[in-house]
Amino acid sequence: MQFREDETSRIIEMAWEDRTPFEAIYTLFGLDEQEVIKLMRKSLKPRSFKNWRARVSARKTKHLHMRSKDVVRGYCKTQYKHR
Repeated sequence: MQFREDETSRIIEMAWEDRTPFEAIYTLFGLDEQEVIKLMRKSLKPRSFKNWRARVSARKTKHLHMRSKDVVRGYCKTQYKHR
Protein backbone atom coordinates (compact mmCIF):
# COMPACT_ATOMS: atom_id res chain seq x y z
CA MET A 1 0.00 0.00 0.00
CA GLN A 2 1.33 3.43 -0.93
CA PHE A 3 0.84 6.40 1.39
CA ARG A 4 1.42 10.11 0.96
CA GLU A 5 4.32 11.56 2.92
CA ASP A 6 2.01 13.16 5.49
CA GLU A 7 0.15 9.87 6.00
CA THR A 8 3.40 7.96 6.47
CA SER A 9 4.52 10.58 8.98
CA ARG A 10 1.25 10.21 10.91
CA ILE A 11 1.53 6.40 10.95
CA ILE A 12 5.07 6.66 12.33
CA GLU A 13 3.91 9.16 14.94
CA MET A 14 1.05 6.89 16.00
CA ALA A 15 3.39 3.88 16.15
CA TRP A 16 5.72 5.77 18.51
CA GLU A 17 2.88 6.87 20.80
CA ASP A 18 2.61 4.55 23.80
CA ARG A 19 -1.15 4.78 24.14
CA THR A 20 -2.09 4.43 20.47
CA PRO A 21 -2.86 0.77 19.82
CA PHE A 22 -2.04 -0.97 16.56
CA GLU A 23 -5.78 -1.45 16.11
CA ALA A 24 -6.20 2.34 15.80
CA ILE A 25 -3.60 2.43 13.04
CA TYR A 26 -5.44 -0.40 11.31
CA THR A 27 -8.76 1.42 11.59
CA LEU A 28 -7.37 4.65 10.12
CA PHE A 29 -4.87 3.33 7.56
CA GLY A 30 -5.59 -0.37 7.04
CA LEU A 31 -2.17 -1.53 8.27
CA ASP A 32 -1.96 -4.43 10.71
CA GLU A 33 0.88 -4.75 13.21
CA GLN A 34 3.18 -6.64 10.84
CA GLU A 35 2.68 -4.05 8.11
CA VAL A 36 3.42 -1.24 10.58
CA ILE A 37 6.63 -3.05 11.55
CA LYS A 38 7.62 -3.26 7.87
CA LEU A 39 6.87 0.43 7.33
CA MET A 40 8.86 1.40 10.42
CA ARG A 41 11.81 -0.79 9.37
CA LYS A 42 11.80 0.88 5.94
CA SER A 43 11.31 4.44 7.25
CA LEU A 44 13.55 4.58 10.32
CA LYS A 45 17.29 4.37 10.74
CA PRO A 46 18.36 0.90 11.96
CA ARG A 47 19.08 2.05 15.52
CA SER A 48 15.80 3.99 15.74
CA PHE A 49 13.91 0.94 14.52
CA LYS A 50 15.61 -1.25 17.13
CA ASN A 51 14.74 1.25 19.88
CA TRP A 52 11.13 1.42 18.69
CA ARG A 53 10.76 -2.38 18.60
CA ALA A 54 12.16 -2.68 22.14
CA ARG A 55 9.78 0.03 23.31
CA VAL A 56 6.69 -1.42 21.60
CA SER A 57 7.42 -4.97 22.72
CA ALA A 58 7.22 -3.88 26.35
CA ARG A 59 3.95 -1.91 26.01
CA LYS A 60 0.63 -3.51 26.87
CA THR A 61 -1.09 -0.34 25.69
CA LYS A 62 -0.11 -1.01 22.06
CA HIS A 63 -2.59 -3.92 21.89
CA LEU A 64 -6.25 -3.47 22.80
CA HIS A 65 -6.64 -7.06 24.00
CA MET A 66 -3.74 -6.59 26.47
CA ARG A 67 -4.79 -3.14 27.58
CA SER A 68 -6.50 -2.47 30.89
CA LYS A 69 -10.23 -1.87 30.56
CA ASP A 70 -9.66 1.32 32.58
CA VAL A 71 -7.85 2.93 29.62
CA VAL A 72 -10.55 4.59 27.59
CA ARG A 73 -8.60 7.24 25.69
CA GLY A 74 -5.85 6.99 23.11
CA TYR A 75 -3.54 9.58 24.58
CA CYS A 76 -2.37 10.97 27.87
CA LYS A 77 -4.23 14.16 28.88
CA THR A 78 -0.89 15.91 29.43
CA GLN A 79 0.50 14.83 26.05
CA TYR A 80 -0.91 17.78 24.10
CA LYS A 81 -0.11 21.03 25.84
CA HIS A 82 -2.36 24.04 25.23
CA ARG A 83 -0.47 27.14 24.19
